[in-house]
This record gives sequence, structure tokens and C-alpha cells, in this order.
Amino acid sequence: MGINFSFSQNLLRRILLGIFFFTLVNLCVVCSSHGQEAAISGFTASNSESHLLLYLTVSDWFTEDMEAAIHNGIPITFIFTINLYAKRSNWPDRKIKEHEFNHIMEYDSLKKEYLIHRNERGDSKATSSFEDAKKLMSEINGFEVLPLDELEPRASYKLRAKAKLARKTMPLYFHYLIPFSSPWDFETKWHELTLQLAL
Repeated sequence: MGINFSFSQNLLRRILLGIFFFTLVNLCVVCSSHGQEAAISGFTASNSESHLLLYLTVSDWFTEDMEAAIHNGIPITFIFTINLYAKRSNWPDRKIKEHEFNHIMEYDSLKKEYLIHRNERGDSKATSSFEDAKKLMSEINGFEVLPLDELEPRASYKLRAKAKLARKTMPLYFHYLIPFSSPWDFETKWHELTLQLAL
């Protein structure tokens, strides 16, 4: 009986320590995410000679935890979603175009530089500046949403955009230790812009 009782005590102690650790992780995450919410800013549209262009910035998204993770070899991925709708007065707006693309940030500890892959441009930019890397990661400059000849003159359109941090970029054990409400799993709200064309 003494052996069984000792075994039960050890098992109970392990369970209690596990509950305490999980609670501690949750408390730390709540503290780190308090007061910060990623959002889209500088959301504007213009045009080139041939295309409707989009500009935006994701702000208030970066945390000290993310910086530490990147410097420890964990890449992070933004997924941008861009939708264009034709506005209709008596019917629901009609979606005419949807884009989804990624920005991926990696850190090369040997070269001490950051590499940003921008899916919509099909390019990769290297920089030794962390501030420049964050800027490249969070900005969309002149993305070609749609050719102008596919838009109707003097029609109204609605442009919507959002961004989220891809959960799949984290190591497997992060998925269990960090809850869905953590900054590692943020998603901005949809941001909208109404366009009145005068083509």
C-alpha cells in the first residue's frame, strides 16, 4: 500500500505542476497581448496607366516574443487577403476579384540579415536592418488589384483587405503551449474602401 500511495502522490504532484504551468503560460500570454491589436492603416487606392493599385500597412503587430522567435530561427508568415466588389443598390455587392498572398520573414544568423519573401511581387529582399525588415513585411505598395479595362466607367466598387499571422509557421510545440487568443495568432479586422470611378 505504501508504494501505491507514494506513486499516487507523485502522479498528483505531476498533474498539479502541469495545471500550474498551463495556467502560467496563459497568464503570460494575456499580459503580453494586453492593449495591443494589429490593424490595417494607410489603406488607399490609386491607379497606374493600366491597373487599379492598392497600398496598406499592418500596424501594431510586432511583439518582443516574435522578435525572439525570429532570431531563434522561426520564420513568420503574413497572409494578406484582398477582395474587390462591384457595388449594387438593390442586390448584394458582387465579388469580382479575390487575391491571397504571403509575406515571409526569415533570419540568417550566419549572415546576420533578414530575408523577406513577398509572394505578390515574386521577389525576396535581404536587409541587415530589423526596422527595414519589419517595414518590408508589413507594407503593400502598389499591388495590382485589377486591370482598369475590366472596370466599368463611373461605377462604384468596394475594396476590402485583411491580414493574419499564419499559425502554421510555428513549431509544433508552440501550437499546444500558446492559445488561439495569443498575439501569435492575430488576424486584423476587414478594412474597407469605397471607390467611385471616373474612367
